[in-house]
Amino acid sequence: MEPLGPDDPQELGSYRLLRLLGAGGMGRVYLARSPGGRTVAVKVVRPDLAADQGFRQRFRHEVEIAKAVSGRYTAPVVDAAPDAAIPWLATAYVLGPDLTDVVATHGALPERTVRALGAGLAAALQEVHAAGLIHRDLKPSNVLLAADGPRVIDFGIARAVDGNRMTQTGVVVGSPGYMPPEQALGRDVGTEGDVFSLGAVLAFAATGRNVFGEAAPAAMLYQVVHEEPDLTGTPPRITGLIRACLAKDPASRPTPAEILQSLAPEGTSQLLADWLPSAVASTIATHASSILDLETPVQGSAPMPVQGFGPPPTALDTPTPGMPLPGTVQLGADPAPSRRRFLALTAGGGVAGVTLAGAGAAWMFTRDGNKSPGNKGSSSDKSAAGRESFTTPPPGTAPQVLWHKSVSVDTISVDQRLLVHDSMLLISGDPLTAYDVKTGMPRWTRKGVAPAGSPLLLAAGKLLLVSTEFDGAVIGLDVKTGKESWRSRLSEDLTVERVIAVDERKIFVVASVNDGKVRDRLTAVAAIDHRTGKVAWQEQRDAGTDDYDVAGTVAGNRFVYTDSNFNLTARDTGTGKQLWSHKIGDDLEWTPELHDGLVLIPGETLTAVDVETGKTRWTLSPSGRRGFKEPMVVDGVLYAADYDQGVWAVDLKQGKKMWLCEEPGARRAPTEFVRVDDTLYGASYDDAGGVFALDLKTGRSRWTYNDNTGNLEQWHIAASGKRLLATHGGEIYALPAV
Repeated sequence: MEPLGPDDPQELGSYRLLRLLGAGGMGRVYLARSPGGRTVAVKVVRPDLAADQGFRQRFRHEVEIAKAVSGRYTAPVVDAAPDAAIPWLATAYVLGPDLTDVVATHGALPERTVRALGAGLAAALQEVHAAGLIHRDLKPSNVLLAADGPRVIDFGIARAVDGNRMTQTGVVVGSPGYMPPEQALGRDVGTEGDVFSLGAVLAFAATGRNVFGEAAPAAMLYQVVHEEPDLTGTPPRITGLIRACLAKDPASRPTPAEILQSLAPEGTSQLLADWLPSAVASTIATHASSILDLETPVQGSAPMPVQGFGPPPTALDTPTPGMPLPGTVQLGADPAPSRRRFLALTAGGGVAGVTLAGAGAAWMFTRDGNKSPGNKGSSSDKSAAGRESFTTPPPGTAPQVLWHKSVSVDTISVDQRLLVHDSMLLISGDPLTAYDVKTGMPRWTRKGVAPAGSPLLLAAGKLLLVSTEFDGAVIGLDVKTGKESWRSRLSEDLTVERVIAVDERKIFVVASVNDGKVRDRLTAVAAIDHRTGKVAWQEQRDAGTDDYDVAGTVAGNRFVYTDSNFNLTARDTGTGKQLWSHKIGDDLEWTPELHDGLVLIPGETLTAVDVETGKTRWTLSPSGRRGFKEPMVVDGVLYAADYDQGVWAVDLKQGKKMWLCEEPGARRAPTEFVRVDDTLYGASYDDAGGVFALDLKTGRSRWTYNDNTGNLEQWHIAASGKRLLATHGGEIYALPAV
């Protein structure tokens, strides 16, 4: 770390530069602070690269993708100016050294630390790969060790620089000893290449040396391609896993999910508690205090010394000719003085031993590199979720959260019911994200296709939605990968505005007129065959029903929808013919509940109408209580909250009350429901409620959970196996169904 020189900028964007961290293949890297006091690392592009339009295009593209990567074990890009005269990007700063410095100062790391490191790196690769990126240069200097776990840096960005080198004949981009054989041979590299690099990094951490030797780059590349690694000194319980990662054949390597399952079958939290040796933790505390005490420099003043991390960054980060960008950007934290003291106490305190998983948790391989019959890697998430069991808490006590994520409420839908499929929680917004219900990690993400508030529907393995990327088109995405399967438009005159409902053959949508100037009002409903993307039918809507807000459902051969002009309309799914349309009273647009030929309508009374005729079949009075909110049918029983915050269970055929829970446990009753075993779980309309557990037979309250964030957004709930998934504004939770 060096003071700023006469040629260094004092500010970039809104960031005040504090020190020069080093120089790499892309340019210089500075320590900086935001106006709010956040410590960041700002990477500034070299002038010669800035003048290259091809570089700028690649840089812009890689920055946009890198912004989609977020998680506990990666260094997020927090800001960037790819179109500035001198392009730059900023990441949060990690209060910790890189793995190269730690091993140089303290030697090889103990087994418990290597196991925790491997779990964190595997989780990081899941985050990177889910965003559609491949790191391509995972090595010790791109791994930072913080008190609460490792961080991976420089994912994807180096490709902007590598683009120039890759066009040169005979040039191999990467780090000898850490790049996979396919990369050393100049072949295409997939996510399996990052797994090879992860294995080499773990071997380095466990032995203190490169397991392919310390020879010249050409000799090391030969070793990587043709020779086996020297794993002498690696802990026996993880040697099999490391060897599997270093397999020459990419298809023989485990996936990051399998690595994570092997090293941390119960999750990373316990493994990363006091995961570092005490000497390393103390050094991090000293480093953290020095960094957080830095103030804006006077030009030419000496920097405050930073102790304990070997040679200065300029020595570590000077690139070898033909090699990619070294790891100089670091991830960070809030620099408030009280936080500095907290970090010093946390990182500098005694490090307790971590209980290691038994030998059975180790990844076992046969001599030929195949997985042993006794260990099949990670099983299906769906079946694993179904087999899970959790300890039941005492009566009235909510269970502990299994995992939690915070995302921006500006980028997700906070008013849509949750969609769960194949142990994935699908969250509408930009980016559209599929989260693994067991780990909370993204399985995949897609940017620019689903705005916040966009409904998501699922049928035949396809996720169906209106695309913002292709204005007015309905697209079908493969639910397993997020990749587009088909795209459909209605006509030049009609533009799809909203998907409404789906059955096994068709998706039903509402569309607007397009007169070449403005889409002014919704005028049509249509059905599209979601297997082919072809329009099955489209019909004009009656006057008085042609507003924008529409919600609907489908059952059998009937399509029923409401609108915010207080209409309830039924159509034939095969032809689109309107069967009937009625005014529904004082409720605005809501998702109608359609079951057993009945449409269930909330209001002063709970009403069931015949879907064929629109005639009333039965009504239920609230018996002196105020009227009913939107009902839901779960396993043949109707559940609905009333406006006095009670919850009703109603016999669907008779329209008779089965039970009434007058006090479900909070000031707002649940309005969405799911069932797991003998418990009914619900989610309230706003913050004053939360997640509820009610006895299925009696309605008696078992527990309630609320995050007490003060967020006024509605709670939503879904279930996958023995897990509850809940959202509250930008907060996403997994809870055990107990």
